[in-house]
Amino acid sequence: MKHLSELKHWKRGQEFLEVEYPIICGAMTWISDSKLVKAMSDAGGLGVLAAGNMPIELLENEINVLNELKASYAVNLITIAPNYQEHLKAVTRLGAPIVFFAGSFPRKSEIKAAKDSGVKTICFASTKSIAQRMIDYGADALVLEGSEAGGHIGYVSTVVLIQQVLFNFPEIPVFVAGGIATGKMMAHLFLMGAAGVQMGTIFAMAEESPAHPTFKERFKRARSREAFATPQYDSALPVVAVRAIKNKGTLEFGKLQLTLLEQLKKNEISRVEAQYKAEEYWAGALRRAVHEGDIEFGSLMAGQSVGLVNEIKSVKQIIQDLVAEAEEEFKHVQELLN
Repeated sequence: MKHLSELKHWKRGQEFLEVEYPIICGAMTWISDSKLVKAMSDAGGLGVLAAGNMPIELLENEINVLNELKASYAVNLITIAPNYQEHLKAVTRLGAPIVFFAGSFPRKSEIKAAKDSGVKTICFASTKSIAQRMIDYGADALVLEGSEAGGHIGYVSTVVLIQQVLFNFPEIPVFVAGGIATGKMMAHLFLMGAAGVQMGTIFAMAEESPAHPTFKERFKRARSREAFATPQYDSALPVVAVRAIKNKGTLEFGKLQLTLLEQLKKNEISRVEAQYKAEEYWAGALRRAVHEGDIEFGSLMAGQSVGLVNEIKSVKQIIQDLVAEAEEEFKHVQELLN
């Protein structure tokens, strides 16, 4: 009987990420710092440093720390962040092993600049056509992330993206994210061709996560249906949907959208300024939740998998439990086929 780790897809992800387990802790603003990333590396997975809108000096320091610790890691760059170009230069100059391009889609020249410096590139693909474009641009691997994920999300579920992207691009490693929190699901994703999985919510609750204890306790009590995606009220103010545990802060964001729309109608504010204020709201609210434990008005960004997670454990224990459960499920599948 085979082990899950003998599957070619598992090995593909393992070799690409250069880790023992092809399990990625997705980048989470205010949470995915060098401490959590190092814990993932020590446990055999891949941690992703969230560059967000970090001051360039702070990002450089975090990368230098991880390089000195000889950690396995990646850096997540937000292509629409004001500091993006400086962040990209820092990643290539300091020799980060892998870069994730998030937020929007990178230019072909930006992917090339990263690859020319020896950095592996991973791009998000929310449709089949975008996946093809990123491959044509030179991306080394793809991530499909379904709308079940936490934080800023797209509109298509993981199940549909698996059929649109994973099944159609066997020539490149594809990692799957969105709504994953069990080893059983991991096993079936590898059987379907995934080179690895990316999870966020489960690691936001880890002992090594810098999130406030009150934040973690709220996650423990949460149900999947509470991880609610904020709607866009009017196309005059395009906002990216954000999935978070519904609270008073969610309602306040709705009021903010109405206020901004009224200001737009009166030409008191430009659309760019309105969008900036909407994003500024989430950045501040998330920081209050993570650092101060404000679970009433802070942003509790979480995926729907929050309903599957009810323990606070070390990163090492989380990974060990996931892998053990995945191996057991793989064994069960083989028995069903005999």
